[in-house]
Amino acid sequence: MKICSLLPSGTEILFALGLGDQVAGVSDLCDYPPEARSKPVVSRSKVDPSVLSSDQVEAAMVELLARGENPFELDQEWLVRESPDVILTQDLCHVCEVDAGQVTGVVAGMEVQPQVVVLQPRTFEEVLESFMQVGRACGAEGQAARTVAAMRERVQAVQDKLPPVAERPRVFSLEGINPLVLGGHWIPDMLDLAGGNQDMLASGGSAMRLDWNEVRGYDPDKLFVDLCSSGLDRSLREAPWLETQEGWRSLSAVRNGEVYLIDHSYFSRPGPRVIEGLEILAELTHPKLFKGLVPRGAVVKLDAQRYAGRTAGDLADCFVPYS
Repeated sequence: MKICSLLPSGTEILFALGLGDQVAGVSDLCDYPPEARSKPVVSRSKVDPSVLSSDQVEAAMVELLARGENPFELDQEWLVRESPDVILTQDLCHVCEVDAGQVTGVVAGMEVQPQVVVLQPRTFEEVLESFMQVGRACGAEGQAARTVAAMRERVQAVQDKLPPVAERPRVFSLEGINPLVLGGHWIPDMLDLAGGNQDMLASGGSAMRLDWNEVRGYDPDKLFVDLCSSGLDRSLREAPWLETQEGWRSLSAVRNGEVYLIDHSYFSRPGPRVIEGLEILAELTHPKLFKGLVPRGAVVKLDAQRYAGRTAGDLADCFVPYS
C-alpha cells in the first residue's frame, strides 16, 4: 500500500502502527520519527514559524488569506504521478496544515481515486480513535487496537496516583503568545487527566483568544506554555513578551517558579506523543507523585530566585532545564 500523510500527527501514527515503510510522501512539518524526514515532501507551508515571531506569523497568515491564497502549497503533480492508495489529511485547523478541502479538490480529477482519510479529533478520546481510523484505512486495525490499549494503560497508571480533586492545583495552558491563545481541543482533557484543576475551557472546545487580564484574573498555580509549532528555542524567544504585561511578576506561578515552557510536539500533534505530553503534565503538576516522566530537553522551568533579582528583559535567561 502507498500512503501519503499531509500532517505530522498522521505520519507519527503511521510509524507507530508499523506502516512507516508504506509512507510515500509527507508534509514539510513531518519531522518525527527521524525516518520521516527522508520521505518526499508533498506539501509546504508558505509561512515559516521557525524564523518568525508569533505576531509576524499572524500578520503573514492574515495577508495570505486576504489575498485569497491558500497558506500551503500542494504538489499536485506528485499526487497524480504517484497515485497513493490512501491520503491522510485534516479538517481541524487551516493554519496548521493543508486541509481536506484543498486535497479533495486535487484528487477529484485523478484517474484512480485514493481514499482520503480526514483526521479531526477534538477530544483526547477522539485522538485515540484516530489510531483506529488510520488502522482501518491502512489494513492495520489489530496493531492500532494494541497501540491504543497500551496508551490507555499509561493513562490509567497516571489516574491511579492522582490526589482528590480538592487537592489539585489551578493550571493554565497557553498555546499562543502575542496574540494570547488558550490551548483547546484535547488540551483541557490532558490537563484534567494529568491532575490539574482548570475550568477555562471545556473538553473539545476550540482554542480561544483571550485578553491578558483573563490570565491575570485566573492567577494559576502553574502556567504551562506549549506554543503551537514551537520548540523550546522559539518559545524562549517569545516568552519575554509576557513580562511586558501588567501584573506578570505578581502571578502566583511566576512568584513560585511554576512557569514551564514545553516542546509543542507533545501537545499540538494529536498522535502517539500525546500520552507523553499527559505524563509530562502529570509530573509538572504533581512532582511529589511522579518522577522520570519528562523527557530530557522537553521542558524548561522558570527559576524564581534568579528571576527575582533581574530587571525587565531578562526573562528568557531565567529558565533552566527541568530535572
